Amino acid sequence: MIYTCTLNPSIDYVARVKDFKEGDLNRTESAQMYPGGKGINVSRVLKRLGIESTAIGYTGGFTGEFIKDFLTNETITHDFITVSDLTRINVKLKSEKETEINGLGPSISSSNQEELLEKINSMNEGDFLVLAGSIPQSITEDFYGEIAKKCLLKGVKAVIDTAGTALIKTFHHSPFLIKPNHHELGDLFQTKVGSVEDAVFYGKKLLNEGVENVIVSMAGEGAIFLNKQHTLLANVPAGTVKNSVGAGDSVVAGFLSQIIQQNDIQSAFKYGVASGSATAFSEDLCTKDLVEKLVKEISIKEI
Repeated sequence: MIYTCTLNPSIDYVARVKDFKEGDLNRTESAQMYPGGKGINVSRVLKRLGIESTAIGYTGGFTGEFIKDFLTNETITHDFITVSDLTRINVKLKSEKETEINGLGPSISSSNQEELLEKINSMNEGDFLVLAGSIPQSITEDFYGEIAKKCLLKGVKAVIDTAGTALIKTFHHSPFLIKPNHHELGDLFQTKVGSVEDAVFYGKKLLNEGVENVIVSMAGEGAIFLNKQHTLLANVPAGTVKNSVGAGDSVVAGFLSQIIQQNDIQSAFKYGVASGSATAFSEDLCTKDLVEKLVKEISIKEI
């Protein structure tokens, strides 16, 4: 079973405004609402790729009910913990420029945190747990590290997609996979990662820290996969980027979808890159048809 955990989900309100004018009355040309949050995105992409998962985390109020109803309508299993505050709303304004206003999110009590840890205790050896997104201000930065430790003890494979201290705290608990982009990788080592060679050098440092597998997104230069056995480079297929939201989450989902079906690193890496590209080339998250098309345009080579 794959579980995805989103500690601070959202409703993403995406509004398109022609010629937005600050300080004036603007009217939307179109508007959509989606459940937001990196773990939720992973579950939604997995479903599109034909893989079942269970989404967990925290939701509250009528906004939290929207998220659960949306996932139910997409036949995605969920088991969220209810909190007293409202799930946040993030506003994404698309005009000549793209502007985002992200909500703060609910306060998560210590009892809420313990309830989540109990859910993780019920997971089984061989399960995957995707910990994705930022940690709410009411939770300490070592919470992902605490969860990763539980996963290691239980034989659950932890996938971590976050940044900064929250990510660093998981390294000595041997996470199965982390997926920084080249900017995030540079931030981990207080440097700038500007080339494939840089990414390989610092990616190997992560392996020495205890991480099993690393995927580094390199924007137009492709993506790199590293573990103790392989260092792989993938190209990015040609296409027009329409959407920056969910591409990294799609990489994780595509990779996992193949790991659990074929347990082959190279095909999983290729499928992950195709999934991320398919989302970037789409208005919403990727479709399986586009992923399958783009897979044919990606080549993997050992470096």
